[in-house]
Amino acid sequence: MFLLMTLVSFVRVAYETKKPRVSTRGRNSFSDKSLAHTRWNCKYHIVFTPKYRRKVIYGKLRVSIGQILRKLCEMKDVEIIEAHAMPDHIHILVRIPPKISISSFMGYLKGRSATLIHEKHANLKYKYGNKSFWSKGYYVSTVGLNQKTIEKYIREQEADDRIRDSISKQEYVDPFK
Repeated sequence: MFLLMTLVSFVRVAYETKKPRVSTRGRNSFSDKSLAHTRWNCKYHIVFTPKYRRKVIYGKLRVSIGQILRKLCEMKDVEIIEAHAMPDHIHILVRIPPKISISSFMGYLKGRSATLIHEKHANLKYKYGNKSFWSKGYYVSTVGLNQKTIEKYIREQEADDRIRDSISKQEYVDPFK
């Protein structure tokens, strides 16, 4: 009897001192997303180029290509965190759900965007061939704790390139003339 009372009092003390369970259901941290049974934060820095690095994306097509890429990402529930079109390539920082592989997403993005670009701008078909707007391949890197650094790099790369170009042009000036 004494043993039973000691056991009951021990369980009661353990139960009363136990910290209450805090549910995290419904709470999303700032950077995590969730699916049915998954919490995820998959960010990728992607760089891809038009075929032969033609500088068509920087002129009149820049805004149009940006709209097409945003619409396609929205259709796949991919969030564009930061993006910038350079004269001969595109940088994009995206958050892709884990149910989509990066290779299948890039195949979808480049293939469908090339079709939409050629539909919207029919004159490109004569200049650049039959619906082959993007070059093969792409660069991808996962983004971890250095997200702010990559966002800054994407935002400021064009200005840095202009500064470097102006510096390098000064090197070729003949100082004896």
